[in-house]
Amino acid sequence: MAGILRIRAAGPDDVPAVLQFIRALAEYERLAAEVEATEERLHAALFGPRPYAEALLAEWDGKPAGFALFFHNFSTFLARPGIYLEDLFVTPEMRGHGIGRALLSELARIALLRGCGRLEWAVLDWNEPALRFYRSIGARSMPEWTIERLTGEALERLARAERPL
Repeated sequence: MAGILRIRAAGPDDVPAVLQFIRALAEYERLAAEVEATEERLHAALFGPRPYAEALLAEWDGKPAGFALFFHNFSTFLARPGIYLEDLFVTPEMRGHGIGRALLSELARIALLRGCGRLEWAVLDWNEPALRFYRSIGARSMPEWTIERLTGEALERLARAERPL
């Protein structure tokens, strides 16, 4: 199926499409119940006074086909910024057309243009198609690292903890 692929930065009018992709990704990852995002919160996070993240949209023949949502992090070892890819998703019917590769390629270009030393992301260990794809583009796993997370009540409890004098 030949088509025209376009990768572009998401704008404020794209927030509903980005949220739709987030929900579809969460469904695929069996995490739909964890999605609390709303259009308002997403708009504020992407386009508010202090944007926290950015998004790229992939369009195939003018129709939304996938997205990548990312933000900057920092490597103290490199003393350079990096890009953390929070979400990458291509609709099931559009997989196999190089859309995921094109999104990652654009992110790599952005990383280099911005002087970043890394592009990194997390992937669920059961997601074999994604793992095979990432290996095919030269990504490597970091098995000696695990992701730790504080959310909800645990985050609030730690924030209220007494500080030593």
